[in-house]
Amino acid sequence: MLMNNIQSDKITFRIDENSFKEIYNLYWEKVFSVCYSNLGESEAAKGMVQEIFKSLWERKEELEINQSVERYLVRSAKFKVFEYIRNKKIREQHLENIIASQSVSLNYTENEVMVSTLSERITALIENLPSQCRRVFKMSREQGLSNREIASDLLISERAVEYHISKAVTSLKSNLTEYSC
Repeated sequence: MLMNNIQSDKITFRIDENSFKEIYNLYWEKVFSVCYSNLGESEAAKGMVQEIFKSLWERKEELEINQSVERYLVRSAKFKVFEYIRNKKIREQHLENIIASQSVSLNYTENEVMVSTLSERITALIENLPSQCRRVFKMSREQGLSNREIASDLLISERAVEYHISKAVTSLKSNLTEYSC
C-alpha cells in the first residue's frame, strides 16, 4: 500500500513492492500515452515506460516525490521524450557527419587516383615527344627556365624554343582530350 509520510511540509512516499504494483497498474497507460502521443513510436514509448518505472523502483529508498505520483510520472515521461528526441537528433547529426567525412574521404581518394593516373599519362606523353622538343619542354616546365635561357643553353633561337613548346603543348592537349572540360 502507498504510504504517505509528512516531513517538514513535504509529502514523501515510501514505495514497497505492493505500492509499486499499485502505482504501475494505475499509471502505466497514462505514462505510455504521454510518450506515444509525443513520439508516435510505439516501441520507443514502451521502452520509456519501462525505463521510468525501473528508475522509480531502483530509487525507491531515496526518492522524494513532492507532488502527486501521477504528476511526477507524467513529468518523467515528458522528460524522457525530450531526452529521446535530443539524443536521436544528436545521433542523426553524428551519422550525417560520418557520412559527409566518408564522402570527402572517398572523393579525396578518387581525386588522388585521378591525379596519379593523369600525371603518369602526361609523363609518358612527354617521354614520347621528339628529343629536342622534349628537352625544351622539360627545361621550360620542369626547370622553369625562360625561353631566352633555354635558347642560350641549347644554342637555338628563341623562336625555335617557342615552336618546340607550342608543339609539345599541342601534342599533350590532343592526347588528353578526355581530361578537358
